[in-house]
Amino acid sequence: MTPLHTTDPDIAEFLESELERERQVLEMIPSENIVSRAVLEALGSVLTNKYSEGYPTKRYYGGNQFIDEVETLARERAKALFSAEHANVQPYSGSPANLAVYFALVKPGDTVMGMSLAHGGHLTHGHKVSITGTYYNAVQYPVGDDGFIDYDVVRALALEHKPKLIFCGATAYPRIFDFEKFRAIADEVNAYLVADMAHVAGLIAGGVHPKPFPHADVMTTTTHKTLRGPRGAMILCKREDRLHDIHHAGSKHDLATLIDRAIFPGLQGGPHNHQTAAIATTLKEAAEPTFKTYAENIVKNAKALAESLLNEGMTLVSGGTDNHLILMNLRPQNVNGAVIETALDDAHITVNKNSIPNDPAPPMKPSGIRIGSPTLTTRGFTEDDMRVVGQLIAQIIKAPNDVSVRESVKAKVAELTSAHPIYPNLSYL
Repeated sequence: MTPLHTTDPDIAEFLESELERERQVLEMIPSENIVSRAVLEALGSVLTNKYSEGYPTKRYYGGNQFIDEVETLARERAKALFSAEHANVQPYSGSPANLAVYFALVKPGDTVMGMSLAHGGHLTHGHKVSITGTYYNAVQYPVGDDGFIDYDVVRALALEHKPKLIFCGATAYPRIFDFEKFRAIADEVNAYLVADMAHVAGLIAGGVHPKPFPHADVMTTTTHKTLRGPRGAMILCKREDRLHDIHHAGSKHDLATLIDRAIFPGLQGGPHNHQTAAIATTLKEAAEPTFKTYAENIVKNAKALAESLLNEGMTLVSGGTDNHLILMNLRPQNVNGAVIETALDDAHITVNKNSIPNDPAPPMKPSGIRIGSPTLTTRGFTEDDMRVVGQLIAQIIKAPNDVSVRESVKAKVAELTSAHPIYPNLSYL
């Protein structure tokens, strides 16, 4: 049982390099975060050794008495945190979780509806290159010219196409989701309402974004991003299938059973028990009062960052943010997101290029960038810090090819990261 740096010094070197990169940069991709040492410990635990196909007390392998306790605890914590009646914590990640919902609730060829990828939605909400847009008749709803969801448009599309399932949720939407309006639309067409809250689950847990329940039938979420846990996912739902007689007549299963059977044996084999343990620890952390403060600070910091960028003359889709992310429109600066992503990366600010609504540019050279506040908030950045960060980003955008500007920004970044260190005493060498 030799340590990693002895067994595989190459991988140890790569881990140490990544640790140093994370320490030295302003990580501003809104789907990323920094987990606690406790979560890291659970994720790297002996639970990775165990096979556990099935569910607690109903396994296909022996020796699972402690695994059952871990998974049951994770499920109970998830239900309590999100006001759900049932929780499945076995999905390997967010996309498989969404696919399981399709598998549970609709059949190939059925009509489904979700936000357009080009307007901030996710691939698994019915985009044509995804299995969800290939196996299902997918209808995509846009955002309005102001960058906000136009619920009248969503309703009109639903009434026209009669989807059996409606997804609400996004990867690049900086505003609040109105679950009550979505549910009213779903009721009109007898559709299941699925809330994909991967990006804002931590904000929901912290009380700074409305909860999907009781309006949604199902909620899916990753466990990283704002929830600040390991890379995994959960599906939460109600038990009663309110559309049973319409869509599942003849079936004896409730909604929870349909979801569980879609995960196992429908799509997955044995769960990743070390991941489940880390999720359980994440949910415990998210139930603490300090996490509520953290969630509040995520939003405050994002708003301060948006204010700073606007003051610097930048253009933001929808004019600002209500959550953890900002989508910038770079067309007024006549530069594309790929160029700015690279320029910021050179200055030790990590963002991702991103399309904007009605973007005329191709996805690999889009007209925008997506930035967020979760990771910097975890590091302890304040609203004043975020205003400085906004100024630094604007300096790069205004002069992306100026090496002296990059070096100046990099020096300021070093000051900020030194003032907010992460993982003290951690080393892989």
